[in-house]
Formats: sequence, structure tokens, C-alpha cells
Amino acid sequence: IIGHPLSVCTRRVKTVLIEKGVEYTLKPVDWAAAEHKSEAHLKLQPFGQIPVLIDEDGFTLYGEPIFSLLMLFLQGSTERVPHSESRAITRYIASKYADQGTKLLPDPSDAKAVALFEQAAAIEQANFDPYASGIAAEKVFNPRKGIPTDEKRLKYFIDTLNAKLDGYERILSKQKYLAGDELTIVDLWHIPYAEMSERFASQVYEAHPKVNAWYKALKERPSWIKATEA
Repeated sequence: IIGHPLSVCTRRVKTVLIEKGVEYTLKPVDWAAAEHKSEAHLKLQPFGQIPVLIDEDGFTLYGEPIFSLLMLFLQGSTERVPHSESRAITRYIASKYADQGTKLLPDPSDAKAVALFEQAAAIEQANFDPYASGIAAEKVFNPRKGIPTDEKRLKYFIDTLNAKLDGYERILSKQKYLAGDELTIVDLWHIPYAEMSERFASQVYEAHPKVNAWYKALKERPSWIKATEA
């Protein structure tokens, strides 16, 4: 894995690798030196993002970079750097190693289970990620770049995440995980930005007991704990 130990998307990939019991090596990218924009890296990831997976047979996979139109509008600039979408990598890992470690994908022959999984995947990307990552941007990423937190935008992200978690609460009141009663990679996708957003908006999780219990169980998984180790 070419990435960075502190990268949200790198940690997401590491978590799934650990859940599947797959050995891996992390090759750190020097973000401060803009190594991700070097010609060598751009040959692997044409958008200059991380992470990149290089499989043992040389197969290379990267997630397409996401530009959230909502985020661009709210940030008031088209200069915001996109974050690499690691979900394609985790799907590949969970599929290739389907018969080992934790089962993280539905049986492809079960059309209903697959449909519920894809529904859950869409929920995470449309109703969680933009707002949780928005909180992280305003409180962590922007200040690191010398951009002060915009309190109005931050409030919007917190209020909207709170409203979106009402829907999550309804779902998790009926089932254990987002796609049903079995853990999938979709649940794991939430952990990095849930952890970051909870630091600054813990009240929105505490206001949703089922969501809070689900999230706390996820962040206590050994795979996530190990993935966040230095």
C-alpha cells in the first residue's frame, strides 16, 4: 500500500486488510514534500492521490478521487484538494479474499443481499461522508493549511450530520449493521470520519443511541485499533 499512516483513506484500506488477515507493507508517501505529485507517483495514480494498492502480481488499483460538489460550494473554492476514494480498493480486497478472515461482502448469488449492500454503500457516500468529512475539513485539515475554521460552515455540517443520523437511527433500530445483520465493508468505511467528527461533535452521536452503540463497537474492533497504530 502506498499511502500515509495518518491518511483517512489509507487507514480505511489497512482496516479491511487486517480484517481479512492479509499481510501487507505500507510504503509511506512524503506528503510535505509533495511526493504524491511526483512523476513516479502520477504513473501509479494519475490524480496524485493516496492510497494506491499494488498487489503481489503487480496489479495496481487506486480509488477515483472524489470532488464533492457540495463541499466545493461550501468551501467557496475549486482549489480544495480531493481525497482519494479508497472504497474501490476495499471492495477488491474483500472480494479477492472472500474465503478468509471476516466476511465483508454479501454472497454475489443473493440478489437481495447485494441490493441491500449497494443501498448501504450509497447511504454512506450520500448521507454520511460529505458531512462528517466536512467537519474534519473545518476543524483539522483547513487549520493545518493555515485556513481558519469557518464556524458557519462547521455548524451546517454538524446540523446536517445530526439530521442524517436520524435516518441511521431508524435503520439501526431494526438491524445490527447498515446492510443487515452482518458486518460489511460499508460499516468499516464509516470509522475514520466518524472518529474525526465525533471529536468535535460528540453530541450528534450521543443523541442517537443506536448509532452511537454501532459506532463505538466499530471503533473498538482490533482491526481499526491496529490500523491506527503508528
